[in-house]
Amino acid sequence: MTDYSNGSLKMGLLLVALSWFLFTAYEFLKGAYNIGRGYGFWISLTDTAGAFGLGFRTAAALIATFTILFFVFKKDLSKPELFMSIRWILLGEIVCFLALFPCVIWGMLILAGTGTSMLGLGFFIESTLPVMIESIGIPIVLVKLFFELNPNKPLRGAIKWALITGTFYLFVHWINNTGNWVGAIERKGIEYVTAHPDHMISVGLTAIGLLALALYALNFTKKSIGVNSLAELDLRKVGVIITSLGLYFLLIYVMWLFLGTEAKWSTWYAWFLGHNMDLWLMSLPLVGVPLLFKEKPTITTS
Repeated sequence: MTDYSNGSLKMGLLLVALSWFLFTAYEFLKGAYNIGRGYGFWISLTDTAGAFGLGFRTAAALIATFTILFFVFKKDLSKPELFMSIRWILLGEIVCFLALFPCVIWGMLILAGTGTSMLGLGFFIESTLPVMIESIGIPIVLVKLFFELNPNKPLRGAIKWALITGTFYLFVHWINNTGNWVGAIERKGIEYVTAHPDHMISVGLTAIGLLALALYALNFTKKSIGVNSLAELDLRKVGVIITSLGLYFLLIYVMWLFLGTEAKWSTWYAWFLGHNMDLWLMSLPLVGVPLLFKEKPTITTS
């Protein structure tokens, strides 16, 4: 049987969980410190709700870190204890994304004020639509996964909804980041992309690359949705998906470090570098790469 608990994978999981916790804790403390410094009712409301949600996500990341530490030090949790820990993590994520809903209401009010103008349409694609999907869709799939994580139920349902949830997250990343590029191009013009090769690469990786990755994950989910255990799951393909997503964030970040200039700054970089709550995903290859070297399972069908 394939060994799923090798040291490199455990250490990778620990480092990713630590990255998630440290990054989210920093953003939470920064957001909490700035509460009340915004101008106007809606900015104050969304900032407060966002900080509240990040507080729950920070707690979820801390629970994930301690849970993985048990396995690193070979203090394996029982199945009920493990499922309970994962449920607490999911609960933190659910509250985090539900806390974004005031942004949706504010965005719809702005859209109602601008009508169907290009300004209103661009704002909807860039901001309102992604947050609407995040604040409604993600909690729905997470709640379903929450209830499937029951030690008294077959593992098949939990694996199915874990795959669906992961795939949904990928589509959210595609919609969110592509929308941010749409907003930047709307303000700067298409020449902002065509005049800079690194921007053309960034747009391609975002609009085409992330979509291709999400579709690959969707196909993998459809083919794997009936497996009954992790031993039947092709973890190499899971590793491909996880590594690719992490490399996307890492490559965009590195391109800015080496090629970014003040003249190239735009709302794309403001959102990706300054307001991106998912930059910690750059650490995902630490988990994805060890999975690439897992033995392929032999799945038998009756």
